[in-house]
Amino acid sequence: MVRTRATKVETPSLAREDVYRLQLKIRPEDVPKTAFRTRYGHYEFLVMSFGLIIVPAAFMSLMNGVFKPFLDSFVIVFIDDDILVYSKSEEEHADHLRIVLGLLGKQKLYAKFSKCEFWLTLVALLGHVVSKEEVMVDPQKIKSVKNWVWPSSVTEVRNFVGIASYYHRFVKNFASIHTHLTNLTKKEISFE
Repeated sequence: MVRTRATKVETPSLAREDVYRLQLKIRPEDVPKTAFRTRYGHYEFLVMSFGLIIVPAAFMSLMNGVFKPFLDSFVIVFIDDDILVYSKSEEEHADHLRIVLGLLGKQKLYAKFSKCEFWLTLVALLGHVVSKEEVMVDPQKIKSVKNWVWPSSVTEVRNFVGIASYYHRFVKNFASIHTHLTNLTKKEISFE
C-alpha cells in the first residue's frame, strides 16, 4: 500500500480488475478426479469451480507467473482475484493497462469489464483506502470498530484486539493500549 501511495500523480492512476477464477483450467489428467454423477448423467469439471480449497492458491500461482516481471513495479495481485495497476502518470498508466490486459489476453484470461474500475483516484483495499496522498483506514471499518459491542468474554476481547492490531499504525500509543487489552485475556480475569 505504501508503494501505491508513493506513485504520486496529479491525475487518477489506479485501476482495479476482476479476473474470473472459473477460467482456471484443470489439468487433463486431473479432470476425472472432479467427476460426479447425478440421475441426469456423469459430469466432470474442465475448469476449477468455486468452493474448491485449492482455487485461491492456484489463482495466485498463475497470476504470479503471468505478471512476474511487473509485480511490485506497477502491478499487485490479490488472492480475491483483484489486480491493482498503479502508475506515476496518465501516459504511464495507459501503457501499464495495455501491458496488463495484453498479458491476460495472451493467457486467455479475461477481466469482466463491468467489474473493472479504471483511472481511480482512490481505491478501497484490504480494509484501507489508498490515494495518491495517503493510506487511511476504510471509513466502514472505523464505523464497525466504533459500534463494537462491549466485550463480555476473553474470546470477544481477543477478537477486538485482532482488528485493533491490524490498524495499529493509525493509533497513537497503540502498544500501551494493546497491553491493557491483552491483560484482560489472562486466566485470572473473569467477565461478569
